[in-house]
Amino acid sequence: MKSVWKRLTLGVAALGIMIAGAAVASAQEATIIAVTHGQASDPFWSIVKNGITQAGKDSKVNIDYRAPETFDMVAMGQLIEAAVNQNPAGIVISNPDPDALGPAIEKAVAAGIPVISMNSGISAAEELGIKLHVGQDEMTAGHKVGEKLKSLGLKHVLCVNQEVGNAALDQRCAGTEQGFKGGKVTVLPTTSDPAEIEAKIQAALTSDTSVDAVLGLSAPLVGERAVAVVEKMGVGDKVKVASFDLSSGFLQAVADGKALFAVDQQPYLQGYLPVTFLALNARYGTIPAGNVASGPSFVTSETAAQVIEKSSQGIR
Repeated sequence: MKSVWKRLTLGVAALGIMIAGAAVASAQEATIIAVTHGQASDPFWSIVKNGITQAGKDSKVNIDYRAPETFDMVAMGQLIEAAVNQNPAGIVISNPDPDALGPAIEKAVAAGIPVISMNSGISAAEELGIKLHVGQDEMTAGHKVGEKLKSLGLKHVLCVNQEVGNAALDQRCAGTEQGFKGGKVTVLPTTSDPAEIEAKIQAALTSDTSVDAVLGLSAPLVGERAVAVVEKMGVGDKVKVASFDLSSGFLQAVADGKALFAVDQQPYLQGYLPVTFLALNARYGTIPAGNVASGPSFVTSETAAQVIEKSSQGIR
């Protein structure tokens, strides 16, 4: 009888090892596809892609990063549908326009593919069947920015939107207006072209001298340009600059006192965590039960120097 139990025990143990080995092999062979609205050449999205790539290496899964050539929701929806047809272990998406991208996302969910959203689309995640969202609530972040600017005694904020149609950026300006009680917020639409951004900011500051703060929705694309315009016009004593997101150039401006603060949503985490979660799901069937907040936090002159080095490395 003992020998029978011994053989049975050894058999169960061997089976367990085989199952565990199969699970690990499954995760190692798995492919996770990331579809975002931001190109890897964009300073912000290059950090997201760095996080995605590193998570793929750490979790030993194959990574495929895709994005439309421009901010194009039709093209992005097609990329999501193409990803669904490949039946990957999981799909990571940004969701700047839930109405436009919803049908493609729902196809992934209906196919049984776990989807995690990041960066944008938190309000639509549950409704679309997305497992969870990694990012910051943009309305909340904007509200905190508005409160901070108001506490500094500012009266009129120019909120520069370089990606019109991106719901997350619209929410940043709207949230800022909510938090900026008793003050005025003017939205300045533009493109991501640096020359156009500088020209429009300068024109706005020239035509309306009541503007005493310029708020960028992207540090590398708008924040740095705003600092340059304010310096060129010689109005740094009157017009203050702040921005969402980070760049080494804008962080240096914060450290030097040429800008008030930057709002950090930690794009590296937004790329890294969804891939890690989907790899764990492929390996063990586990996944967090709720959203993960990657921001916001404020980087000021007191803390900017600590962040600059990591920013230059493509991590912050």
